[in-house]
Amino acid sequence: MLFPDYRGRRLRATDNFRRMIRETKLSGDDFILPLFAVEGRAVKKPIESMPGQFQLSVDHIVDQARAARDAGIPGVILFGIPDKKDGLATGAYASDGIVQKAVSAVKEAVPDLSVITDVCLCEYTDHGHCGVVEKGCVDNDASLDLLARTALSHVQAGADMVAPSDMMDGRVAEIRGILDDEGFTHIPIMSYAVKYASAFYGPFRQAAECAPQFGDRKTYQMDPANSDEAVREATMDIEEGADIIMVKPALSYLDIIYRLRQEIDLPVAAYNVSGEYSIMKAGEMMGWVNAKEIIMETLISIKRAGADLILTYSAVDVARELNG
Repeated sequence: MLFPDYRGRRLRATDNFRRMIRETKLSGDDFILPLFAVEGRAVKKPIESMPGQFQLSVDHIVDQARAARDAGIPGVILFGIPDKKDGLATGAYASDGIVQKAVSAVKEAVPDLSVITDVCLCEYTDHGHCGVVEKGCVDNDASLDLLARTALSHVQAGADMVAPSDMMDGRVAEIRGILDDEGFTHIPIMSYAVKYASAFYGPFRQAAECAPQFGDRKTYQMDPANSDEAVREATMDIEEGADIIMVKPALSYLDIIYRLRQEIDLPVAAYNVSGEYSIMKAGEMMGWVNAKEIIMETLISIKRAGADLILTYSAVDVARELNG
């Protein structure tokens, strides 16, 4: 079809027309809200690098969970910041750990909200790496049992889903095995299967107090240049028992989201990470962009690329906007 027989502007002329033919639509059902849990009560500590986000004590976590539910969001994902850290991340799998307490409180107060937990060791280790360190290196196989024990402790506390983010080889199988052995065959795993070694994580590392104390995470997180590797990682996690595959970050990896959507038949999640969020908020603070509009456009792009679920710090605000 060529002009003048075809005029694309005809169906862009009114808001009603644009709504009628819109190909990609967002709703609160698409979102998962990340929350950062800390010990104490009545704690609402602003995260300097993430305007509008906070480290929250369990009572405030419950309030935010309730707000998410009321906005039409189906689930939250919890990250924990313990008071004490050590080389074996014992706070990660302690029955009275911060995430375990937050899970129990949210499930009691907001039982119809799905509670997902991030399963990793970096927030709990004194060295800040996502696994056990032996002789200056992250020991993959020595980390698997601790990750599995962490996932089990979250589920025993009431978690509806676990999400391993450590990028250790074989951890999905280890977690699936321990959950099945303990009678939790119904609990799904959302694997951070495709997690790149990204510069966009900086604000999160301040929020979760988990920056590595030496080196970096390039030996276990993926090279940003690689696409075929993403398919291999996703396929391996699916074979090990993952139910949802996640891509992290989202905005710089829309091509990866699209490719996985074409190549796998499981739900695909994408994490609209801290650096993406903070850049938009900082731009607004400088008067350069309208954060509300640019966040909405970003989330539409992630959904358009093929994501079924989006983890985003903007979840409540956007869901309320969509609800009118």
